[in-house]
Amino acid sequence: MKIPKNYKEFQLTFQEEAPNSNWPQSLQALWFAANGNWESSHTIAQNLHTEMGSWIHAHLHRVEGDEFNAGYWYQQAGKPFCSTSVSDEIKEMVIVVLAQN
Repeated sequence: MKIPKNYKEFQLTFQEEAPNSNWPQSLQALWFAANGNWESSHTIAQNLHTEMGSWIHAHLHRVEGDEFNAGYWYQQAGKPFCSTSVSDEIKEMVIVVLAQN
């Protein structure tokens, strides 16, 4: 499974059991997040010491309902606390990651 070219291609990979291990870790974390696997996504995001890793981490704590922790991670990512839907935020992050690859 190649790296998707766009968000629609990313969504088509949801039929798979897991993301491709050759994908960037940030994209793998987003795949797990989009598929409701909070733990797997969080495990990856914790080890991504980048702004994107912090953004994913913030998103996950937002999903969890831990606004304080989410706020900290948004700050680390240099982002304001997200006010869009959870699915819109994932889409935005995926588009950013795909543009970098």
